[in-house]
Amino acid sequence: MRATLETLAIVCLVGVAQLALGVVGLAWAFALAPPISVAPWTVVTSVYAHGSIEHLLGNAIALLIVGPLVERHTTRARFHAFVITTGALAGITQVTLGGLLGSAPAVLGLSGAVFALGGYLLAGNVASATLFDRLRLSPRAQIALFGAIAVVLTLLTAAPGVALIAHAVGAFCGLLAGRIRLLDTR
Repeated sequence: MRATLETLAIVCLVGVAQLALGVVGLAWAFALAPPISVAPWTVVTSVYAHGSIEHLLGNAIALLIVGPLVERHTTRARFHAFVITTGALAGITQVTLGGLLGSAPAVLGLSGAVFALGGYLLAGNVASATLFDRLRLSPRAQIALFGAIAVVLTLLTAAPGVALIAHAVGAFCGLLAGRIRLLDTR
């Protein structure tokens, strides 16, 4: 549970920094917003930053459920790299596609990475691997199935103000990574 707790510690440290910078009007410095080139560091900081205590607690609880299960089969470095990479990819996709579909509000939070960890658990376990091997689905069919699962998982969490694109991208990335057991060290 070490990498999960380290991730939560980073989230808390970023939260304290957000509060401190908010006093002088700089809390925006953590949020990922278009154009990304204006504040490129927010690709990473936005993964660990949150919009409220409730937002942070929701993501923390979800991380505490899925994080320890994933980290048992990987290294700390891989776990952290996966969280940063999937969280950043989910955020970038959210602001990019959100901008194409209308307004692209700033993005904050760990949920894209948490959805990736959950997707990894769904597709990377022995039962799922056995099922996929027995079904003998083509790679395209597997990708389509993962896309459908990602959409269903996303719709289950749909609410106003939720970064649905980020959730779907995170879940999809996790499902793909789990299928190829990207994080496994065995």
